[in-house]
Amino acid sequence: MTSVVEKSAWIGPLLVLMFGSAGLHSAAPTRETVQSETLRPYTGLSVKGVDTSTLSNKVMCGYQGWFNAEGDGAERGWVHWTKRRGPFAPGNAKIDLWPDVSDLGADERFTTGFTNAFGRPAEVFSSFKQPTVLRHFQWMRDYGIDGAFVQRFITDLRDARALRHNNSVLAHCREGANRFGRAYAVMYDLSGLGTNRIQEVMDDWSALRSHMKVTEDGAYLRHRGRPLAAVWGIGFNDGRRYTLEECRRLVEFLKEDGCSVMLGVPTGWRELNRDSVTDPALHKVLKLADVISPWTVGRYRNPSEARKHGEKTWTADIVWCTEQRIDFLPVVFPGFSWFNMYGKQFDAIPRLKGEFLWSQFVAAKRSGATMIYVAMFDEVDEGTAIFKCTNDVPASDGVKFVTDEGLPSDFYLRLTGAGAKMLRGEIPVAEAIPTAKP
Repeated sequence: MTSVVEKSAWIGPLLVLMFGSAGLHSAAPTRETVQSETLRPYTGLSVKGVDTSTLSNKVMCGYQGWFNAEGDGAERGWVHWTKRRGPFAPGNAKIDLWPDVSDLGADERFTTGFTNAFGRPAEVFSSFKQPTVLRHFQWMRDYGIDGAFVQRFITDLRDARALRHNNSVLAHCREGANRFGRAYAVMYDLSGLGTNRIQEVMDDWSALRSHMKVTEDGAYLRHRGRPLAAVWGIGFNDGRRYTLEECRRLVEFLKEDGCSVMLGVPTGWRELNRDSVTDPALHKVLKLADVISPWTVGRYRNPSEARKHGEKTWTADIVWCTEQRIDFLPVVFPGFSWFNMYGKQFDAIPRLKGEFLWSQFVAAKRSGATMIYVAMFDEVDEGTAIFKCTNDVPASDGVKFVTDEGLPSDFYLRLTGAGAKMLRGEIPVAEAIPTAKP
């Protein structure tokens, strides 16, 4: 993320001359002001829907909520749509899927510098807009998806504007879960966290509990009789600066605070291979958890590999977890592409009109899984989103976008809802993709 730079009055006119008024924002708020304005208990409508007392028998989605658009009120410009600061236009795209915004109101749609094949301006959304996030949770209800793990990137919270965005999105998700009878839980993503900064996670969680009172909310997900706190990014061998000892301290803190703890870990966590660190101390940390969730995005690339992963890896993972009295939450994903962000292979893991995602639902169920995590609800960056995306993508030289292969824009929402039914035994386990609406 690009942090916002405060601008003193004397250089304002100069910057206007240099960059134009569109590049300037008002004076940055303080973190204290942001916290006092955004961390408040929920007092709105609450509708009883899914059973929020347990993660068991649920299909939950990751909700990034990290998108900003110029003019959305967050004063952050374009965030996560673009590779660098500046207009969201040809040459500056970071996403590989294009969202379908046809259901959104006029004040929720933001015009980009792209046009589609017919010359119409292409539009996107902002996660800062409350009606948009509420609509996403309405889709979860309409398609039978149980809820969302709301991602919270601790490295983003030192900047006041980023903090305001993150707090606002969490509040929108909380309202959406309450209004549409879904479950939600906070998931801290430790990616990018430096050494000796784990206390920041603890302090943030304490603020959410004491000021926002998230865990007192009826829509907040509980598991094993306690509020569920999720932490992602423990044990990966990709050069992370925080240590296993710091992770242990965080888990112990959350447990002492009365929480059940879910840990997002590498695929090779059990055997300490592949994407995992080789330090046996990882297992000591994981044995403190209530739920273990190995990350599998990119770890297999087609239905055949997904089936083998379920048979050889998930099944053995579940045995280990059962012996330790820990629950197991496998991750499934619809496809993957990193072309516009990094210039890597376009449509690297094809969706195959839903066959890839469905094969993982089946593999997870057959391995003995009783809960499933879908990555992700809204991540168009890596082409993993399951929410409504369009086939009518922008046309531009040097930029390509993955489509839904001509399928209806709600296809993956429907397929995820069917996966939830299969997980609970409401429809039979079958290799063929279900054709009826869930």
